[in-house]
Amino acid sequence: MTTETAKARTWRNWSGAVVAHPSGFLRPESVDALKAALRDASAQARTVRVVGSGHSFPPLCATDETMVSLEGLHGLESVDAGAREAVVWAGTNLRELGTLLASHGLAMENLGDINKQSLGGALGTGTHGTGMGLGILSTQAAAMTLVTAGGDEVTCSEDASPELLQAARVSLGALGVMTRVRLRLLPAYRLRLTRRNLGLEECLAGLDEARARHRHYEFFWFPHSDRVMTKAMDLTDEPPHGVGVGRWFSEMVMENAVFGAVSRACRMRPALCAPVSRLSAKLASEGVLAGQSHTLFATPRLVRFQEMEYAVPVERGPDCLRELSQYITREQLPVHFPVEYRFVRGDDVFLSPAHGGDRAFIAVHQYQGMPLEPYFSGAEAIFRNHGGRPHWGKLHTQTAATLKHLYPRWDDFQRVREQLDPEGRFLNPYLRRLFLEGGAKSATHPRA
Repeated sequence: MTTETAKARTWRNWSGAVVAHPSGFLRPESVDALKAALRDASAQARTVRVVGSGHSFPPLCATDETMVSLEGLHGLESVDAGAREAVVWAGTNLRELGTLLASHGLAMENLGDINKQSLGGALGTGTHGTGMGLGILSTQAAAMTLVTAGGDEVTCSEDASPELLQAARVSLGALGVMTRVRLRLLPAYRLRLTRRNLGLEECLAGLDEARARHRHYEFFWFPHSDRVMTKAMDLTDEPPHGVGVGRWFSEMVMENAVFGAVSRACRMRPALCAPVSRLSAKLASEGVLAGQSHTLFATPRLVRFQEMEYAVPVERGPDCLRELSQYITREQLPVHFPVEYRFVRGDDVFLSPAHGGDRAFIAVHQYQGMPLEPYFSGAEAIFRNHGGRPHWGKLHTQTAATLKHLYPRWDDFQRVREQLDPEGRFLNPYLRRLFLEGGAKSATHPRA
């Protein structure tokens, strides 16, 4: 096990807005080492938080006590190609996982648009992709193994301890440390990606048909304009194409280098936000490309930002977006990042934002260093008015007092949490605000 002292370690999340100074930073390289570390922390009544890539925007992982990285527990433990399953170490990042599975002729059913996260972090926060017939990533988990604060291993599956599995699939690290996951997989497959530019109302009018017709469908609306860019992906037998220099120029040069430069200009002169957004809409490139699924889902994200995302009932999505558009226009908010709109199939995972029905996930972003208010608070009010639930890995201001009314199985999750972690060893102040009424007070959104 590798240990670093607080003097040698300052931890920041990806956006740079969350900073922690853990007194102990541990990288166990075996399950036994992890168990020993957890027993030691428990004996000293120390809070333990597990970190992955830091792609969560709120202080989910922040602690000034013990921080644990699972970088030493990564890769495939076993593969059953016939059963289309693999047991994966939770510290494996999604980009690495896609390559490893492809080498065995397998692939995940769906992925999000960022592949830097660790598998454990992506599952535990309810990370999702898009596709009306596809659930959040953790619905692909057939079994999980956790290590409790006392150093005990607990395994749950759809056949053994199914209730625990439904709690563990999205648990924010509040039940124990996820070490291994048995994933249900598909034979490796290719996707055809088509980008089109449309008017906002034309897009919304055809939304029901588009989300039903395509395996994956999403769109980006450009604030201060009436334009969107749609992305549709479907299974194909076409050989890979369009994934060379042209894709590199679009994603790395235009969407990162150029967009990063204009974002810095917008931060210095917020009045540029509206014209920049309208220009981005005009420059959005259409096109078609094809490739292996794990190479098409994710796009590089080098421009740092803050994000809020809510899941609203799918039938409420269009009106919710219209209201958001009217709010931005009415208040002339300095926003130039596109608003992302995706779809997720309903499930029965206790704390899934898609619990109980299909959802439209709508995400708002603000460039690093630019004020989040009043944009995020206004957007959140609109999302909540439309029956929205927050994405656990994104910014929001809700607490246990409000969250308990959004999840029918909230009490069941709390019962499981109290059974596995009765002393609250895995609860930092932020999680206490989420799970304990009367816990840490609600905080406003950070500036950057």
